[in-house]
Amino acid sequence: MKYDVAIIGGGIGGLMAAYKIKENAPEKNIIILERGFRQEKRHCPASKNKKCVHCKVCSISGGYAGAGAFSDGKFNIGTAYGGFLGTELGEDKAMEYINMVDKVLESFSDDYPQMYYSNEELKLKCLQNNLRLLDMNVRHLGTDKNYKTMLRLIEHLDKAGVVMKDKTECTDIDKTDQGYKVKFEKNGEAKEVEAEKIVIATGRSGASFVKNICEKYGVKINANSVDIGVRVEMKDVIWREFSSKIYEPKILYRTKTFEDRTRMFCFNQGGLVSAENNHGIITANGHSYAEKEKKTDNCNFAILSSIHFEGDFDKPTEYAENIARNMNFAGEGNIIVQRFGDLKRGRRTNAHRLGANSVIPTLSAFPGDLSIVLPYRALTNIIETIYALDKVAPGCANDDTLLYGCENKYYSIRPVHDGNFSIIDGIYMIGDGSGITRGLSQSGAMGLFVGDAITK
Repeated sequence: MKYDVAIIGGGIGGLMAAYKIKENAPEKNIIILERGFRQEKRHCPASKNKKCVHCKVCSISGGYAGAGAFSDGKFNIGTAYGGFLGTELGEDKAMEYINMVDKVLESFSDDYPQMYYSNEELKLKCLQNNLRLLDMNVRHLGTDKNYKTMLRLIEHLDKAGVVMKDKTECTDIDKTDQGYKVKFEKNGEAKEVEAEKIVIATGRSGASFVKNICEKYGVKINANSVDIGVRVEMKDVIWREFSSKIYEPKILYRTKTFEDRTRMFCFNQGGLVSAENNHGIITANGHSYAEKEKKTDNCNFAILSSIHFEGDFDKPTEYAENIARNMNFAGEGNIIVQRFGDLKRGRRTNAHRLGANSVIPTLSAFPGDLSIVLPYRALTNIIETIYALDKVAPGCANDDTLLYGCENKYYSIRPVHDGNFSIIDGIYMIGDGSGITRGLSQSGAMGLFVGDAITK
């Protein structure tokens, strides 16, 4: 069977694209090809034993509902953070589609959460300490509510006739006389499907696939930066002044040592540190639940140092992946965890000091030394940022604060498009894999926009 639209990737971008196409044109035949599992089959063994067991396909980072299914479920209602959609579409149009995502999610939720608004008092406090607290309204679903909401959306698409395949690893896209042929592997068997139009919504984990397609069809790629960093874990009470008022502090800092930009993001109140497996590379992440009984005594967030490459170097993703791979090597196949006090003193964390730590780790990681792998510049930026954050949230720089390494974000793939996110005639690219978005709301907004572009 030939389809009108084939969507590669079942994250929020791909799902929203399918939703909008069906809303506008119910007769359209749509197939979604997803590398991971159906949402109800996504289970992470680390949720029980706190340790990554290196699943072939990571249920944290992949599967239907995407990486967002097991994220903290934070939807940022704005364009100041989470990507460049405001630049690409214009602020008004971007906000129109971001608000549309909010309304769609609300329609599939039976307990839609409150909105957290920006706070002038906290903004001033940050500015007085050379920190910039980003303005952003946040709706926090939590991992549990987000899971249920996305499941209802998927069930809606099922009923609407959208064909959804899981465990399909897309390998190539060939041009045909009537459209395109998507090649994929399922259970080790090579297969293909034809479609008039293609929507690539692979997320950040599909960066290599995106790059290969762009090279094949001669699509120009603008190199983005990469972010190198760590997941930080400490007692939840340290950030309660912020989390109780705005839920998620997103803070930028310009370091004095190198004048580099760092950012604190993906804050999880009462949360858990998690591991994700991207093609065999284990990196840190975090999430939290909305239900009080699932909360921990800790909070966690990422501190990332942005690295911009000049000249002809066009492999920033590969650079960051090699750092993460070496971190796994030094951690004997696992993420490394280090006490901030040990890092300051130039010594590795051992099992004894970790066991006596007042902050109990929520992820089983390898006690070690981050400094043997993280680049000097990035590590210096991270340490300086922690001290800067300590001025607005005293206790941040405590010896018992835990750092998990590494947490990297890849944004190197950013193909040139026609204004409707079409990279060539009939192939659209959306979401984090496009290099344009960096979060759930803008990714979903891109999906809705492209759904309109295809059907109107």
